[in-house]
Amino acid sequence: MSATQPLIRAAPPVLESAKPLSERLLCLDVFRGLAVAGMILVDNPGSDDLAYGPIKHADWNGWTPADFIFPSFLFLVGISMVFSFAARLQRGESRTHILFHAFKRSLILIVIGLFVNASPIIGLDLHTWRFEGVTQRIALCYFAAAILVLWSSRRTTWIAMCACLLGYWAILRFVPVPGFGRPGHSIPFMDPDHNLVAWLERKLFMGHLFNGTRDPEGIISTIPAIATTLIGVLTGYWLRSERSPSTKAIHMLCAGILGLVAGEIWNLWFPINKNLWTSSFVLFSGGFALLFLTLLYWLLEIKRCRGAWTMPILVFGTNAIAGFVVDSFVYGPGYSFTMKSPNGPVMWHDAAQAKFVSLGFSAANASLIYSLAAVLFCWILLWFLWRKRIFLKV
Repeated sequence: MSATQPLIRAAPPVLESAKPLSERLLCLDVFRGLAVAGMILVDNPGSDDLAYGPIKHADWNGWTPADFIFPSFLFLVGISMVFSFAARLQRGESRTHILFHAFKRSLILIVIGLFVNASPIIGLDLHTWRFEGVTQRIALCYFAAAILVLWSSRRTTWIAMCACLLGYWAILRFVPVPGFGRPGHSIPFMDPDHNLVAWLERKLFMGHLFNGTRDPEGIISTIPAIATTLIGVLTGYWLRSERSPSTKAIHMLCAGILGLVAGEIWNLWFPINKNLWTSSFVLFSGGFALLFLTLLYWLLEIKRCRGAWTMPILVFGTNAIAGFVVDSFVYGPGYSFTMKSPNGPVMWHDAAQAKFVSLGFSAANASLIYSLAAVLFCWILLWFLWRKRIFLKV
């Protein structure tokens, strides 16, 4: 009997169900790298109204490929958490100590999000400082999922995920919105401003919201976002199992297809909507994440198609936190700094868009060039960190 077995037995059964993999899954880092690159691409579209549809978020109901980026991050957070916690338990760390570290990590992520929202390059305006954001939501979902991973079974995780999805649907469908009435009766169901999520945001953070009257990272809509993270947790359990790689890939493929179909079916009654992070959106985007991971898993882990082509992607994937920060260094000035023009001051991104159009590019291509230039700029900054083997961790 090995010396580590008692430590594994001290953990909940869900984390002792398989031996940890002997090597890091490259497919996770590649997936994360593509997600970071996609985030930068859609965050910096030049002139948003003129950009190609796939790199713009859906205005309200419906979806575009850009809408899959954020849920993919949460999905990967869930998977990585399972591997990380299992390894730390093997090293002899207590669950309480791991949870305390998860709490500190969550606080750091929140601080990073506030730092990014503050746009330190252009100065901080306390009157409009946005408190919610992407890394803030990641922090909350990470901590909630950490509790379940450390102290619950796989069955409990399934129950928690379903409770988040069904509970959120019930809240938006049946709870009256103060001052407006019951959704589907007094007011339209899922009206952009007359819904409970937007109402609470205005009550708590009016003047500090991303869209003025609502925020895509609202407090109530974090509930289904936790379910997105738990889909990743369940996938992590499956990847850690002792089943063959081909069996893992086939089951993930089937689960991904099931998620897409279930999301489309629920869409008939509870529309797919990233802004509200609806339960149908969770299933649909989770299905996409599973299918994409299956493709990368088959390519990189089963077929072992590795090589130099992965390096540019890993520059993003192994330094995701730094990617969030450098992204703000692009869209902050680009959408805030101005320069002189014959028609008066214009923002940097508008000036760049106009310059590309003057060179003969169409408006959509000019917007795409601006987006790709932003990705390249951020990659160069992260490459310097990669070259020095500097990886920002929290």
